[in-house]
Amino acid sequence: MLFALVVAFGTGLVFGINEARTQAVNAAASTSTPTVTVSLSGGDSSAPQDLNMAQFWKAWNLLDENFVESHASGTKPTYQQRLYGAIEGLTNSYGDPYTEFFPPAEAAIFQGDISGSFGGVGMEIGIQDDVLAVIAPLKGSPAERAGIKSGDKILTIDGEAAAHFGVSEAVQRIRGEVGTTVKLTVMHAGEKEPRAIDIVRDTIEVPTIDYRDDPQNKIFEIDLYNFDAISANKFREALRAYFQSGDTRLILDLRGNPGGYLDAAVDMASFFLPQGEIIVTEDYRGTQQNIAHRSFGYNVFANKKLSMVILVDRGSASAAEILAGALQQHGVAKLIGTSTFGKGSVQQLMDLGGGAQLKVTVARWLTPNGTSISDGGLRPDINATTTAQDFAGGKDPQKAAAVQYLINN
Repeated sequence: MLFALVVAFGTGLVFGINEARTQAVNAAASTSTPTVTVSLSGGDSSAPQDLNMAQFWKAWNLLDENFVESHASGTKPTYQQRLYGAIEGLTNSYGDPYTEFFPPAEAAIFQGDISGSFGGVGMEIGIQDDVLAVIAPLKGSPAERAGIKSGDKILTIDGEAAAHFGVSEAVQRIRGEVGTTVKLTVMHAGEKEPRAIDIVRDTIEVPTIDYRDDPQNKIFEIDLYNFDAISANKFREALRAYFQSGDTRLILDLRGNPGGYLDAAVDMASFFLPQGEIIVTEDYRGTQQNIAHRSFGYNVFANKKLSMVILVDRGSASAAEILAGALQQHGVAKLIGTSTFGKGSVQQLMDLGGGAQLKVTVARWLTPNGTSISDGGLRPDINATTTAQDFAGGKDPQKAAAVQYLINN
Protein backbone atom coordinates (compact mmCIF):
# COMPACT_ATOMS: atom_id res chain seq x y z
CA MET A 1 0.00 0.00 0.00
CA LEU A 2 3.24 -1.12 -1.01
CA PHE A 3 3.90 2.67 0.42
CA ALA A 4 6.77 9.41 -1.71
CA LEU A 5 10.41 9.90 -1.73
CA VAL A 6 10.65 13.38 -0.61
CA VAL A 7 12.00 12.26 -2.23
CA ALA A 8 9.71 11.42 0.57
CA PHE A 9 8.39 8.00 -0.16
CA GLY A 10 4.94 8.98 1.01
CA THR A 11 2.24 6.43 1.04
CA GLY A 12 4.82 4.07 0.95
CA LEU A 13 3.07 3.85 -3.17
CA VAL A 14 2.17 0.70 -4.40
CA PHE A 15 0.47 2.64 -2.95
CA GLY A 16 1.09 0.81 0.04
CA ILE A 17 2.28 -1.34 -2.64
CA ASN A 18 0.01 -1.68 -5.29
CA GLU A 19 2.51 0.62 -3.38
CA ALA A 20 3.77 1.58 -7.18
CA ARG A 21 0.48 0.74 -7.53
CA THR A 22 5.24 4.27 2.77
CA GLN A 23 4.89 7.22 -1.76
CA ALA A 24 8.43 6.28 -0.99
CA VAL A 25 7.26 6.54 -3.75
CA ASN A 26 10.12 5.09 -5.00
CA ALA A 27 9.59 3.62 -7.34
CA ALA A 28 8.70 2.41 -3.63
CA ALA A 29 5.83 1.48 -4.40
CA SER A 30 4.55 -1.36 -6.87
CA THR A 31 4.28 -3.35 -9.94
CA SER A 32 2.22 -0.71 -11.64
CA THR A 33 -0.19 2.02 -10.68
CA PRO A 34 -3.41 1.26 -12.49
CA THR A 35 -5.63 4.18 -13.35
CA VAL A 36 -9.36 3.77 -13.83
CA THR A 37 -11.62 6.35 -15.45
CA VAL A 38 -14.86 6.74 -13.51
CA SER A 39 -17.91 7.35 -15.67
CA LEU A 40 -21.38 7.66 -14.16
CA SER A 41 -24.24 7.40 -16.58
CA GLY A 42 -27.90 7.95 -16.11
CA GLY A 43 -27.78 11.35 -14.43
CA ASP A 44 -29.50 11.35 -11.03
CA SER A 45 -30.05 7.59 -11.27
CA SER A 46 -26.41 7.15 -10.18
CA ALA A 47 -27.08 8.86 -6.83
CA PRO A 48 -28.12 6.84 -3.76
CA GLN A 49 -31.89 6.56 -3.72
CA ASP A 50 -32.17 7.14 0.05
CA LEU A 51 -29.99 10.27 0.13
CA ASN A 52 -31.58 13.72 0.23
CA MET A 53 -29.12 16.23 -1.22
CA ALA A 54 -31.26 19.22 -0.21
CA GLN A 55 -28.99 19.93 2.79
CA PHE A 56 -25.96 20.15 0.57
CA TRP A 57 -27.54 22.60 -1.86
CA LYS A 58 -29.00 24.62 1.02
CA ALA A 59 -25.52 24.96 2.51
CA TRP A 60 -24.13 25.86 -0.93
CA ASN A 61 -26.71 28.62 -1.40
CA LEU A 62 -26.44 29.96 2.17
CA LEU A 63 -22.68 30.27 1.80
CA ASP A 64 -23.00 31.82 -1.65
CA GLU A 65 -25.53 34.41 -0.50
CA ASN A 66 -24.14 35.29 2.94
CA PHE A 67 -20.37 34.75 3.07
CA VAL A 68 -18.29 37.92 3.53
CA GLU A 69 -14.51 37.89 3.21
CA SER A 70 -12.92 38.65 6.60
CA HIS A 71 -9.64 39.85 5.03
CA ALA A 72 -9.19 42.54 2.42
CA SER A 73 -7.23 40.12 0.23
CA GLY A 74 -9.84 37.36 0.57
CA THR A 75 -11.94 36.12 -2.32
CA LYS A 76 -14.84 33.76 -2.68
CA PRO A 77 -13.93 30.33 -4.01
CA THR A 78 -14.93 29.65 -7.58
CA TYR A 79 -17.63 27.08 -8.34
CA GLN A 80 -14.88 24.66 -9.35
CA GLN A 81 -12.99 25.21 -6.10
CA ARG A 82 -16.18 24.60 -4.13
CA LEU A 83 -16.79 21.37 -6.01
CA TYR A 84 -13.24 20.17 -5.32
CA GLY A 85 -13.66 21.13 -1.66
CA ALA A 86 -16.84 19.06 -1.45
CA ILE A 87 -15.13 16.05 -3.07
CA GLU A 88 -12.20 16.39 -0.70
CA GLY A 89 -14.56 16.46 2.28
CA LEU A 90 -16.36 13.37 0.99
CA THR A 91 -13.03 11.58 0.57
CA ASN A 92 -11.83 12.55 4.04
CA SER A 93 -15.06 11.25 5.59
CA TYR A 94 -13.82 7.70 4.95
CA GLY A 95 -11.09 8.23 7.56
CA ASP A 96 -8.36 6.47 5.55
CA PRO A 97 -5.04 8.35 5.27
CA TYR A 98 -4.23 6.63 1.97
CA THR A 99 -7.54 7.46 0.27
CA GLU A 100 -7.09 10.94 -1.17
CA PHE A 101 -8.53 13.40 -3.66
CA PHE A 102 -6.14 15.17 -6.04
CA PRO A 103 -7.28 18.32 -7.88
CA PRO A 104 -5.61 18.61 -11.29
CA ALA A 105 -2.46 20.43 -10.07
CA GLU A 106 -1.86 17.95 -7.25
CA ALA A 107 -2.65 15.01 -9.53
CA ALA A 108 0.05 16.15 -11.94
CA ILE A 109 2.59 16.34 -9.08
CA PHE A 110 1.52 12.94 -7.81
CA GLN A 111 1.95 11.37 -11.24
CA GLY A 112 5.42 12.88 -11.33
CA ASP A 113 6.14 11.25 -7.97
CA ILE A 114 5.23 7.73 -9.03
CA SER A 115 7.14 8.05 -12.29
CA GLY A 116 10.27 8.85 -10.27
CA SER A 117 10.78 12.37 -11.62
CA PHE A 118 11.55 14.05 -8.29
CA GLY A 119 14.18 14.65 -5.62
CA GLY A 120 14.16 15.72 -2.01
CA VAL A 121 15.36 14.62 1.44
CA GLY A 122 15.10 10.84 1.13
CA MET A 123 12.58 9.48 3.59
CA GLU A 124 9.25 7.74 3.53
CA ILE A 125 6.39 9.21 5.52
CA GLY A 126 2.96 7.92 6.43
CA ILE A 127 0.17 8.24 8.97
CA GLN A 128 0.73 6.32 12.20
CA ASP A 129 -1.74 6.53 15.09
CA ASP A 130 -3.39 9.47 13.26
CA VAL A 131 -0.09 11.40 13.28
CA LEU A 132 2.23 12.21 10.39
CA ALA A 133 5.31 10.07 10.97
CA VAL A 134 8.57 8.95 9.39
CA ILE A 135 8.44 5.34 8.26
CA ALA A 136 12.13 5.27 7.43
CA PRO A 137 14.90 7.53 6.13
CA LEU A 138 16.82 6.09 3.21
CA LYS A 139 20.36 4.92 3.91
CA GLY A 140 22.83 7.73 3.26
CA SER A 141 20.07 10.25 2.51
CA PRO A 142 20.00 13.90 3.63
CA ALA A 143 17.25 12.95 6.09
CA GLU A 144 19.36 10.22 7.69
CA ARG A 145 22.43 12.47 7.85
CA ALA A 146 20.36 15.19 9.52
CA GLY A 147 19.25 12.83 12.28
CA ILE A 148 15.78 11.76 11.11
CA LYS A 149 14.83 8.32 12.51
CA SER A 150 12.17 5.71 11.90
CA GLY A 151 9.12 6.48 14.02
CA ASP A 152 9.75 10.24 14.30
CA LYS A 153 6.51 12.19 14.63
CA ILE A 154 6.51 15.23 12.33
CA LEU A 155 5.07 18.20 14.22
CA THR A 156 5.79 21.12 11.87
CA ILE A 157 7.00 21.65 8.32
CA ASP A 158 8.61 25.04 7.70
CA GLY A 159 6.84 26.40 10.76
CA GLU A 160 3.37 25.14 9.85
CA ALA A 161 1.62 22.58 12.04
CA ALA A 162 1.62 19.21 10.28
CA ALA A 163 -1.42 17.85 12.15
CA HIS A 164 -3.85 18.78 9.38
CA PHE A 165 -1.62 17.70 6.47
CA GLY A 166 -2.36 14.53 4.58
CA VAL A 167 0.58 12.49 3.35
CA SER A 168 0.52 13.92 -0.17
CA GLU A 169 0.36 17.54 1.00
CA ALA A 170 3.18 16.93 3.46
CA VAL A 171 5.26 15.39 0.68
CA GLN A 172 4.72 18.45 -1.52
CA ARG A 173 5.81 20.76 1.29
CA ILE A 174 8.92 18.76 2.18
CA ARG A 175 10.13 18.46 -1.40
CA GLY A 176 11.80 21.36 -3.17
CA GLU A 177 14.72 22.44 -5.27
CA VAL A 178 18.08 20.82 -4.71
CA GLY A 179 20.20 22.93 -2.35
CA THR A 180 17.27 24.51 -0.52
CA THR A 181 16.40 23.76 3.11
CA VAL A 182 13.25 22.38 4.70
CA LYS A 183 12.79 22.95 8.43
CA LEU A 184 11.11 20.17 10.38
CA THR A 185 10.15 19.84 14.01
CA VAL A 186 10.04 16.19 15.03
CA MET A 187 9.56 14.15 18.16
CA HIS A 188 11.93 11.21 18.50
CA ALA A 189 10.46 8.08 20.06
CA GLY A 190 11.08 8.00 23.81
CA GLU A 191 11.95 11.69 24.06
CA LYS A 192 9.86 14.35 25.81
CA GLU A 193 11.01 17.44 23.93
CA PRO A 194 10.70 18.01 20.14
CA ARG A 195 13.74 18.67 17.99
CA ALA A 196 14.19 21.20 15.20
CA ILE A 197 15.96 19.59 12.24
CA ASP A 198 17.02 21.42 9.07
CA ILE A 199 17.50 19.24 5.99
CA VAL A 200 19.14 20.41 2.78
CA ARG A 201 17.36 18.90 -0.22
CA ASP A 202 19.45 16.92 -2.66
CA THR A 203 19.24 14.49 -5.55
CA ILE A 204 18.47 11.11 -4.02
CA GLU A 205 20.41 8.00 -4.89
CA VAL A 206 18.39 5.05 -3.64
CA PRO A 207 20.61 2.23 -2.35
CA THR A 208 19.47 -1.36 -2.83
CA ILE A 209 21.58 -3.94 -1.01
CA ASP A 210 24.80 -4.72 0.86
CA TYR A 211 26.06 -8.14 1.92
CA ARG A 212 29.03 -9.58 3.78
CA ASP A 213 30.39 -12.79 5.26
CA ASP A 214 31.15 -13.35 8.95
CA PRO A 215 33.47 -16.38 8.67
CA GLN A 216 34.12 -16.56 12.41
CA ASN A 217 30.46 -17.32 13.18
CA LYS A 218 29.70 -18.77 9.73
CA ILE A 219 26.94 -16.18 9.34
CA PHE A 220 26.14 -14.37 6.10
CA GLU A 221 24.47 -10.95 6.35
CA ILE A 222 22.28 -9.25 3.73
CA ASP A 223 21.11 -5.66 4.26
CA LEU A 224 18.19 -4.88 1.93
CA TYR A 225 17.26 -1.20 1.81
CA ASN A 226 14.27 -1.19 -0.56
CA PHE A 227 12.33 -3.24 -3.09
CA ASP A 228 13.06 -1.46 -6.36
CA ALA A 229 13.10 -2.72 -9.93
CA ILE A 230 16.57 -4.28 -9.61
CA SER A 231 16.42 -5.54 -6.02
CA ALA A 232 15.35 -9.11 -6.89
CA ASN A 233 18.35 -9.55 -9.18
CA LYS A 234 20.65 -8.00 -6.58
CA PHE A 235 19.19 -10.35 -4.00
CA ARG A 236 19.94 -13.29 -6.29
CA GLU A 237 23.57 -12.13 -6.48
CA ALA A 238 23.72 -11.92 -2.69
CA LEU A 239 22.37 -15.47 -2.34
CA ARG A 240 24.98 -16.68 -4.85
CA ALA A 241 27.67 -15.14 -2.64
CA TYR A 242 26.06 -16.81 0.37
CA PHE A 243 26.34 -20.27 -1.19
CA GLN A 244 29.92 -19.59 -2.24
CA SER A 245 30.80 -18.66 1.35
CA GLY A 246 29.82 -22.09 2.66
CA ASP A 247 27.85 -20.50 5.50
CA THR A 248 24.64 -22.10 6.78
CA ARG A 249 23.37 -19.15 8.81
CA LEU A 250 21.71 -16.11 7.25
CA ILE A 251 20.67 -12.71 8.60
CA LEU A 252 18.39 -10.62 6.36
CA ASP A 253 18.23 -7.06 7.68
CA LEU A 254 14.98 -5.31 6.70
CA ARG A 255 15.16 -2.59 9.36
CA GLY A 256 14.29 0.80 7.93
CA ASN A 257 13.18 -0.78 4.64
CA PRO A 258 10.06 1.14 3.52
CA GLY A 259 9.05 -1.37 0.83
CA GLY A 260 8.61 -1.03 -2.90
CA TYR A 261 7.56 -3.31 -5.71
CA LEU A 262 5.26 -6.20 -4.86
CA ASP A 263 6.84 -8.25 -7.67
CA ALA A 264 10.22 -7.94 -5.98
CA ALA A 265 8.89 -9.23 -2.67
CA VAL A 266 7.21 -12.21 -4.38
CA ASP A 267 10.38 -12.95 -6.35
CA MET A 268 12.56 -12.92 -3.24
CA ALA A 269 10.18 -15.07 -1.20
CA SER A 270 10.19 -17.58 -4.06
CA PHE A 271 13.89 -18.30 -3.41
CA PHE A 272 12.86 -19.88 -0.11
CA LEU A 273 9.44 -21.46 -0.80
CA PRO A 274 8.10 -24.35 -2.88
CA GLN A 275 5.99 -23.54 -5.91
CA GLY A 276 2.43 -22.51 -5.15
CA GLU A 277 2.89 -21.51 -1.52
CA ILE A 278 0.95 -18.33 -0.72
CA ILE A 279 3.15 -15.29 -0.10
CA VAL A 280 0.47 -12.62 0.29
CA THR A 281 -3.20 -12.18 -0.60
CA GLU A 282 -4.97 -9.07 -1.83
CA ASP A 283 -8.21 -9.06 0.17
CA TYR A 284 -10.95 -7.03 -1.53
CA ARG A 285 -13.48 -7.65 1.25
CA GLY A 286 -16.09 -8.95 -1.15
CA THR A 287 -15.95 -6.16 -3.75
CA GLN A 288 -14.16 -8.53 -6.13
CA GLN A 289 -12.38 -11.87 -6.02
CA ASN A 290 -9.27 -11.98 -3.82
CA ILE A 291 -5.89 -12.38 -5.51
CA ALA A 292 -3.34 -14.75 -3.98
CA HIS A 293 0.30 -14.16 -4.94
CA ARG A 294 2.15 -17.48 -4.82
CA SER A 295 5.75 -18.63 -4.88
CA PHE A 296 7.36 -19.28 -8.25
CA GLY A 297 9.13 -22.17 -6.55
CA TYR A 298 12.80 -21.28 -7.03
CA ASN A 299 13.24 -22.86 -3.58
CA VAL A 300 17.03 -22.81 -3.78
CA PHE A 301 17.38 -23.96 -0.17
CA ALA A 302 15.51 -27.23 -0.69
CA ASN A 303 17.46 -30.07 0.95
CA LYS A 304 20.05 -27.57 2.24
CA LYS A 305 20.76 -26.59 5.80
CA LEU A 306 19.60 -23.05 6.58
CA SER A 307 19.18 -21.16 9.84
CA MET A 308 17.72 -17.74 9.11
CA VAL A 309 16.80 -14.59 11.01
CA ILE A 310 15.10 -11.47 9.65
CA LEU A 311 15.71 -8.20 11.50
CA VAL A 312 12.70 -5.87 11.54
CA ASP A 313 11.68 -2.64 13.22
CA ARG A 314 9.11 0.16 13.01
CA GLY A 315 10.71 1.25 9.73
CA SER A 316 10.03 -2.09 8.02
CA ALA A 317 6.96 -1.52 5.88
CA SER A 318 4.96 -2.64 2.91
CA ALA A 319 6.91 -5.05 0.70
CA ALA A 320 9.37 -5.62 3.57
CA GLU A 321 6.45 -6.79 5.70
CA ILE A 322 5.17 -9.03 2.92
CA LEU A 323 8.54 -10.81 2.58
CA ALA A 324 9.15 -11.05 6.33
CA GLY A 325 5.61 -12.24 7.04
CA ALA A 326 5.74 -14.94 4.38
CA LEU A 327 9.07 -16.36 5.53
CA GLN A 328 8.08 -16.18 9.20
CA GLN A 329 4.72 -17.90 8.75
CA HIS A 330 6.08 -20.61 6.46
CA GLY A 331 8.67 -21.44 9.12
CA VAL A 332 11.70 -20.35 7.08
CA ALA A 333 12.92 -17.55 9.36
CA LYS A 334 12.54 -16.08 12.83
CA LEU A 335 11.81 -12.35 13.18
CA ILE A 336 13.94 -10.45 15.68
CA GLY A 337 13.50 -6.78 16.56
CA THR A 338 10.34 -4.76 17.13
CA SER A 339 6.89 -4.68 15.56
CA THR A 340 6.81 -3.46 11.96
CA PHE A 341 5.01 -0.38 10.62
CA GLY A 342 1.81 -2.04 9.47
CA LYS A 343 1.36 -0.61 5.98
CA GLY A 344 -0.73 -3.21 4.26
CA SER A 345 -3.26 -1.74 1.89
CA VAL A 346 -3.66 -1.48 -1.88
CA GLN A 347 -4.55 1.79 -3.60
CA GLN A 348 -5.84 2.47 -7.08
CA LEU A 349 -5.86 5.73 -9.04
CA MET A 350 -9.19 6.69 -10.55
CA ASP A 351 -9.71 9.53 -13.03
CA LEU A 352 -12.56 11.94 -12.32
CA GLY A 353 -12.09 13.90 -15.53
CA GLY A 354 -10.60 17.34 -16.01
CA GLY A 355 -7.26 16.15 -14.62
CA ALA A 356 -8.63 15.41 -11.13
CA GLN A 357 -8.08 11.98 -9.58
CA LEU A 358 -8.99 9.84 -6.58
CA LYS A 359 -6.53 7.49 -4.92
CA VAL A 360 -8.71 4.87 -3.25
CA THR A 361 -7.84 2.01 -0.92
CA VAL A 362 -9.38 -1.00 -2.65
CA ALA A 363 -7.86 -3.94 -0.77
CA ARG A 364 -5.66 -4.97 2.13
CA TRP A 365 -2.69 -7.32 2.29
CA LEU A 366 -3.06 -10.58 4.20
CA THR A 367 -0.13 -12.74 5.29
CA PRO A 368 -0.22 -16.50 4.52
CA ASN A 369 -2.15 -17.23 7.73
CA GLY A 370 -4.75 -14.56 6.92
CA THR A 371 -3.49 -11.77 9.20
CA SER A 372 -3.95 -8.22 7.94
CA ILE A 373 -0.60 -6.41 7.85
CA SER A 374 -2.44 -3.14 8.56
CA ASP A 375 -3.58 -4.43 11.97
CA GLY A 376 -0.50 -3.44 13.93
CA GLY A 377 2.15 -4.86 11.59
CA LEU A 378 4.16 -8.04 12.17
CA ARG A 379 5.18 -9.14 15.67
CA PRO A 380 8.73 -10.43 16.11
CA ASP A 381 9.41 -13.90 17.49
CA ILE A 382 12.12 -12.37 19.69
CA ASN A 383 11.85 -8.78 20.89
CA ALA A 384 15.05 -6.73 20.80
CA THR A 385 15.58 -2.97 20.75
CA THR A 386 18.45 -0.91 19.40
CA THR A 387 18.46 2.71 20.58
CA ALA A 388 20.06 5.79 19.08
CA GLN A 389 22.56 5.69 21.94
CA ASP A 390 23.45 2.11 20.99
CA PHE A 391 24.16 3.12 17.39
CA ALA A 392 26.15 6.16 18.52
CA GLY A 393 28.24 3.85 20.67
CA GLY A 394 28.77 1.37 17.86
CA LYS A 395 26.42 -1.20 19.41
CA ASP A 396 23.58 -3.10 17.75
CA PRO A 397 21.69 -5.23 20.32
CA GLN A 398 19.19 -6.42 17.70
CA LYS A 399 21.91 -7.84 15.46
CA ALA A 400 23.67 -9.24 18.50
CA ALA A 401 20.45 -11.04 19.42
CA ALA A 402 20.24 -12.44 15.88
CA VAL A 403 23.83 -13.69 16.00
CA GLN A 404 23.30 -15.30 19.39
CA TYR A 405 20.11 -17.01 18.23
CA LEU A 406 21.80 -18.45 15.15
CA ILE A 407 24.81 -19.67 17.13
CA ASN A 408 22.52 -21.41 19.64
CA ASN A 409 20.27 -22.93 16.99
